[in-house]
Amino acid sequence: MDVLKILVVDDEIGMRRGAERALERFTLDLPDINGEVRFAIRSAATGAEMEEKLLAGETDILLLDHKLPDTTGLEILDRLSKRPLDLLTIMITAYASLETAVAATRRGAYDFLAKPFTPEELRGAVRKAARHLILQRQARRLAEEKRQMRFQFISVLAHEMKAPISAVEGYLQMIRERSLGDALESYDRMLDRCLLRTDGMRKLIADLLDLTAIESGQRQRNLTQVNLLEVSRQAVENVRAEADRRKIAVSLEVPPGLSIFADRAEIEMILNNLLSNAVKYNRDEGRVRVWTENGEDAVRIRVEDTGIGLTLEESKRLFNDFARIKNDKTRHILGSGLGLSTVRKLAALYGGEVTVQSRPDAGSTFTVSLHKVQAPTEATEMVTR
Repeated sequence: MDVLKILVVDDEIGMRRGAERALERFTLDLPDINGEVRFAIRSAATGAEMEEKLLAGETDILLLDHKLPDTTGLEILDRLSKRPLDLLTIMITAYASLETAVAATRRGAYDFLAKPFTPEELRGAVRKAARHLILQRQARRLAEEKRQMRFQFISVLAHEMKAPISAVEGYLQMIRERSLGDALESYDRMLDRCLLRTDGMRKLIADLLDLTAIESGQRQRNLTQVNLLEVSRQAVENVRAEADRRKIAVSLEVPPGLSIFADRAEIEMILNNLLSNAVKYNRDEGRVRVWTENGEDAVRIRVEDTGIGLTLEESKRLFNDFARIKNDKTRHILGSGLGLSTVRKLAALYGGEVTVQSRPDAGSTFTVSLHKVQAPTEATEMVTR
């Protein structure tokens, strides 16, 4: 439960006591914003006492009388506008006029309440101010979180791009200076490394585009019946060359008739990312096994490898954006750190999840659960945005 602090500033003790009684047990239920809100009430009789109370503790809503013994509400509003206070002011006055209301609003008052007012009118004004204040603070907090996430994203992206660009630049400089002599074949290895690095940057860009399209909801989805064996076979073929080069055996155990109502490109991304990692982080002459489980409510895709494995702590952060496990075993393995994050977001589109079971030096098993979606009865295909 949130507690908002109200400061009632009025030279009439009856007005202060009446406001306290009206609000002391008043609560707001705002489930769409922040749950239940209640109020803590303080009071002051003069502008000077109000200043002391403001300095002594946080104030969220200020109920401010227009006429005070030592100042006016408008003068106080002028002073408050020059201070970085996060509060809303409701002017209360017996001298209600359009000119006073306009003047108070121009000086920063949120609302205007004319005396005499009923307890319900007071609670209504406080209710509106509290809702506005909470929304305003949430918007600022979200904007700050967004700014921080954008900063972290750009920082990580810059770090991920800096290393391959520096490597390519270094090799090109060596070629330009003919550091290995004039024989062109002497530079083949450097050129191969440049191509490898540029391919890694291209993969990073492609992963970023996939990730942003999924997160923004702008990617067009074509939902249809997808044969999992067919898609799995293609994913295996995509890693076949690298698997054969390192003598890694890849087995596929998917029933021929198993299908799921899904976007084919999304299922391809899931399998391609899982299989690519299973080969990339495997040991030479290792094994990769792909199999499925057809449950009542969900289809589970499992990819098992005999690779370097993960510790429990590494597993916990594996599905975050740009999460790459860096140690002696992975130092020379290139990757964007976005593949498994993309898998997690894709699984979430089907109400599912991705999990991993792993042991260092023993291998890992990744499981993607995809909840079954009922296909339309009159059409086998549906396009969503």
